[in-house]
Amino acid sequence: MARYIETAKGQGLFLSVDLSEQIVPGTFEHTLNRLIDNKLDLRIFDRKYINDYTGAQAIEPGILLKIILYCYSMGVISSRKIAKLCETNMVVKALAEDIEPHYTTISNFVSGMSGEIEKVFSEVLLVCSEMNLIKGKMFAIDGAD
Repeated sequence: MARYIETAKGQGLFLSVDLSEQIVPGTFEHTLNRLIDNKLDLRIFDRKYINDYTGAQAIEPGILLKIILYCYSMGVISSRKIAKLCETNMVVKALAEDIEPHYTTISNFVSGMSGEIEKVFSEVLLVCSEMNLIKGKMFAIDGAD
């Protein structure tokens, strides 16, 4: 009778992952990451945060924008699903800089800053379209397909 190597299908793995290597140059997520980190003025979000001296520290709007806009680009618009992807998807985890926001944080950000997000989303899509990174994809931030 043949003998085969035993495997451990149910065994968890502990892997060393460099999050910066998960964002591949020349992709939509790479451009999104670079634009939000280096090119776009995100000060329009600062006025909604009133925690200079008291209250908990907030997640940077740039991080929330990256994960939300990337997930929207994949057709994921549910804040619960986006929060889950921050835990399980390596590209989303890299864009989130290993922060795992609660779904209510995501939902509150989207509902409280929809006008600001729409402006940034438009800027990102224009640049990505010019770079041929979105090739005819349809993007919507209102939940429409």
